Amino acid sequence: MADRPFFKMHGLGNDFLVLDARDQPVALSTTQVRGLANRHTGIGFDQLIVIEPSIVADVRLRFWNSDGSEVGACGNGSRAAAALLGGQQHIETAGGLLASDAVAGGAAVDMGMPRFGWEDVPLAYPMDTASLPLAWSVPGGDLEHPVAVSVGNPHVVFFVTYAAAVPLESIGPQIENDPVFPERVNVGIAQVVSRNHLILRVWERGAGATLACGTGAVAAVAAAQRRGLVDHAVRVTLPGGDLLVERRDDGHLLLSGPAVVAFTGLVDLEHYA
Repeated sequence: MADRPFFKMHGLGNDFLVLDARDQPVALSTTQVRGLANRHTGIGFDQLIVIEPSIVADVRLRFWNSDGSEVGACGNGSRAAAALLGGQQHIETAGGLLASDAVAGGAAVDMGMPRFGWEDVPLAYPMDTASLPLAWSVPGGDLEHPVAVSVGNPHVVFFVTYAAAVPLESIGPQIENDPVFPERVNVGIAQVVSRNHLILRVWERGAGATLACGTGAVAAVAAAQRRGLVDHAVRVTLPGGDLLVERRDDGHLLLSGPAVVAFTGLVDLEHYA
């Protein structure tokens, strides 16, 4: 197979391999995605994004995590693709229809309304998603009573006094793969600094701890707003930098921040089959 053009992008260090398949379709196996994701023998990324044609929007985006699993939503990935496409776009994803607006150095994406129904997250059985009656043990105390929410993919958000003290690399996989989350789950550790500022660390299902997570930021703000902890516009500080999440009057959450092309190149996809 001939070498195929690709874009390597990132939003606050959350990095993506982007393939434009609008004119030349691409089919990728789990093995190929994992091979491309390898940071030593492949290109390396947190998520892979394929841009496809759509009959209901301007484009369709598909997302894969570095472990080869396809997922329905990726906030920073949507922003990266929107920045690459430019202008205003209507975007089809498995997690729903999005609207984006590219600006210098980044993009803003309307991520829609958060969903709090236990079956929307989804959970294995009915529970109060505002405060799940669950706890996981970590040094210094338990992580307990998280908020569960879907923002196109499943999240649980824990509110803690000091986010940096939580051993995310060890507890993240345990929570991600707990049977109560039949589709696995993204794990957010949030610290409320003020009514308009959160500090956040995220363990992404299928990718691990990343420098930034767009849907994680949206989920954390949605969870904090549900509990009355923050106002309508919130700066979310992640290890890679800041994102802004704003709740519009219609309840939709708008995610904005930087997204840039790091480099471009050519790749032989068959090499990774």
